[in-house]
Order: sequence, then structure tokens, then C-alpha cells
Amino acid sequence: MNYWLLKTEPETFGIEHLKKSPKQTTPWEGVRNYQARNFIREMAEGDLAFFYHSSCKVPGIVAIVEVVKKAYPDATAFDPDSSYYDSKSTPEKPRWSRVDVKLVEPLKEIITLTELRERTKLKEMVLLKPGNRLSVMPVTKGQWSEICKMAGTEIQ
Repeated sequence: MNYWLLKTEPETFGIEHLKKSPKQTTPWEGVRNYQARNFIREMAEGDLAFFYHSSCKVPGIVAIVEVVKKAYPDATAFDPDSSYYDSKSTPEKPRWSRVDVKLVEPLKEIITLTELRERTKLKEMVLLKPGNRLSVMPVTKGQWSEICKMAGTEIQ
């Protein structure tokens, strides 16, 4: 099993949207960065991820989600009416991928970016590296365990 962090803007699609989604499951679509796309393609069913709110007043981890469908072509890239449209991506040669994720556990309290930065055990976390703007990134098992302790959850 691998661990991940998925960043989203709560105004666009946050934890409240996920809670209201059918079966609390949604495609993780619209990723248009090649490195993040490659991480999506590495994801497997059963992998766990932190659901992270970014570009908001208090950025931080708000939930744990599970990958319930491995990578498949992101159809939003083929739709000219979609804000994620990519004219160079076709069903025959898709450039972009998505996975489906399901809500496992909303956290009782947000784990803020400030709190993450204060933990020396997390200093190597990709999220905390200067200039990192990836919307999908790996999390090590040690980082996962440390954050789960902070959240008071034992999901491993």
C-alpha cells in the first residue's frame, strides 16, 4: 500500500462536496501537471490519501480517503466545454488520468499547515518543501503514521 496527499480548494471541491457525493466517492480529475499525473498513475486500489484543503484561510488536512478505482483516462480532457479540456488529449491517446476516491474518515479537527510544519518528523514531507505546488504527492509510511497520531486516528 502507498500513501498520498491530495490537495483541493474547498470552494471548488472540498470535504463538504465529497460528503454529499454519491457513495461519498468522486473521480479525482482535472490534474494537469505531468508529475502529479504520474503519481496518479502509480496509485492502486486500497491506497490511502490525506484530503488537504489549500488556497483557503486555514489550509490543512481535513479527511482520509481511499483510492477505490485505479488510474483511467480523465474524460474531462476530451470535453471542449470543460475547463480541463486539452485539445492534444484524445480517447485513443489520453494525456491525463484520474482515480476514484472514497471518503474513509473526516477528521474531527483540521490538521493545519502550521501544525504540520511544527513537527520535525515531517520536515522532509513533499508538501512542506519550498515552491511545491503539486496537487498530488506521495507521503511516506512514517509521515502517514505521524499525521494519523496527530489526528487521533489509527487508520493505517
